[in-house]
Amino acid sequence: MRFPARLRAAGLALPVLAFALGLWGNTGPSPWTDEIVTMDVARRSWPELFALLGRVDAVHGLHYVLIHLVGQVSSVNAFTVRLPSAAAVAAAVAGMVWLGRSLGGPRLGVCAGLALAVAPTASRYAQEGRSFAFVMAAAVLATGALVKVLLDGVGGDEGDDGAGRRWPVTYAVLVAVLGWFNVMGLLLLAAHVVTMAWMRPGRRTFRRVAGAQVAGLVAVAPLLILGLTQHSAVGEAPPLTAGTPLSFFSWLLSPGQDTLLPWLKVLLLGSVLLALTALLVRRRTTPPLLTAVGLPWLVMPPVLLALAASTQPLFAYRYLLFCLPALALLLAGGLLALAWPARIALVLAMVAPLAFTHRAIRLEESRAWDTAAAVRILRAHGASGDAVVFTGARCGLISTAYQEAFAGVTDIGRSRTAAETDALDDEAADPVTLARRLEGASRVWLVTCTHLSTATARAAERADLATEQEVRFAGLRPYRRFRIRGLQLTLETR
Repeated sequence: MRFPARLRAAGLALPVLAFALGLWGNTGPSPWTDEIVTMDVARRSWPELFALLGRVDAVHGLHYVLIHLVGQVSSVNAFTVRLPSAAAVAAAVAGMVWLGRSLGGPRLGVCAGLALAVAPTASRYAQEGRSFAFVMAAAVLATGALVKVLLDGVGGDEGDDGAGRRWPVTYAVLVAVLGWFNVMGLLLLAAHVVTMAWMRPGRRTFRRVAGAQVAGLVAVAPLLILGLTQHSAVGEAPPLTAGTPLSFFSWLLSPGQDTLLPWLKVLLLGSVLLALTALLVRRRTTPPLLTAVGLPWLVMPPVLLALAASTQPLFAYRYLLFCLPALALLLAGGLLALAWPARIALVLAMVAPLAFTHRAIRLEESRAWDTAAAVRILRAHGASGDAVVFTGARCGLISTAYQEAFAGVTDIGRSRTAAETDALDDEAADPVTLARRLEGASRVWLVTCTHLSTATARAAERADLATEQEVRFAGLRPYRRFRIRGLQLTLETR
C-alpha cells in the first residue's frame, strides 16, 4: 500500500519519540523492589543465574538473561537496566504503526502509534527494569502477525506456498516469545480466539491460527511446567473490588493517577471515553477488523486474570500492560471517526493531564521505594565503621543496587547473600549470631521496608519486632529516625 511521504516519515519518527520519552528522566525515579531484584540478578554469574531460575522466578528468566548480557558489556545501574525497556516500548510503537496500517490504513497506523508513544503508562514502563515492556512489544507484534494471517485468508491467499506459511510461523514464534517474557502475556491468546470467532475466517485460516497458537504454547510448555512449581515467587496483588475495572482503566491512561488532580483525571478519562463512544457509534464507517481486534484485546485478559484472582491474588495492573496498545488502537479509531473540530477539541483536552502525568512519573518518589533518598541519608549521616540491619522482604538488596554507598557499611543482619543461596532474598542471620554482632557495634542503621503487601507486611512486622528487641538488649537506643517513601531508617547508637 502506497501512502504519503509525510505519513511514512511520521511512522518512522514515532518509535524514536517513544524511545526519547523513555530516556527522558530515566534515572530520576528511585529503583524499587522488583528493579533492585533485577539489578542483583544481573550481577550474578551464569551458574548462579541458572541456579536461581531453577528454583524461583523462572517466569522472568528471559528478561534476566537479557539484562545479564547488558551487565556483561556495561555497569549495572538504574540507567542500564531500564534502557532495554525503553527500546522495547519503541518496538511496540513501531509495531502499532504497522498494525494500525494493516487494519485501517496509514492514518490509523500513525494515530495509534502516536497514542501509544505519548501514553504516560508506556513511558512509565519504559523506565522500569522489568519484563513488562517486552511483553507489550511481543503482544503488539503477535497481534500484527495474526491480522496478517486473517487478511491473507480474506484475500484468498490460503495456498500452501511459502507466502501462505510465513505469517502463521511468525505468529507462532511471537506467541512463544510472548510467553517466555512472561506467561501472563499468554492471556492475549484468549482475545485472539474471540477475534477469530468475531471475524469467522475460512476453515483453513482458522486451522492455521489454531496450529500456530498450539505450536507457540508447546514452545512455552517447559516454562509453564517449571512455573507451576514456583508459585511462591508470585507477588501478592490487592484484592478485587467493585471499583477495580475503573481503576485499571484509569491506570492504563495515567499510572501516576494518585498525583493527578481530580479534575485533570476526570478530563482525561472523559475525553478518552468520548472517543471510544464515537468509535462504537460510528463503527459501520470504521475498519471492520479494528473493533474485532482491539475490543477483545482490551477486555479479555483483565477478565480472565480477575477470574484467576478469585483463588490467588494475581490482579496486579502491571501484568496487563500489554492491553495498553489495544486502548491506543481503539482511541485512535475513535478520534479518526470524529469530525476535525471534535477531534482537535478532545486532543487538546488530553494535553494537560498527559503532561502533568509525564512529569509525575519521573519524580524520584514516584516509585514504591525512594531508595535514592535512603542513600543520601546514609551518605549525609553515616560514619566509617557503621553497621546496618535490613528488615522487610528483599530490603537487603538495596545494598546490592547501591554498592558504592554501602562500601564502608557492614551488613550484620545477613548470614548469606541471595546469590549464595540461589534465591531472591538474602538469608538473615540467626538471633544468636545477630546478638553477637550487635555487641561489637557502636552505630547501627535499621533499615525497614514499609511498602509491602498485606501478607508480607505481617511477616516483616514480626521480624522488625524481633530485631528491635535484639538491638535494645545489646544496649543500643534510637538516635535519629528518617521516614521516606516505602522506607524507614533509624540510627541506633550507644
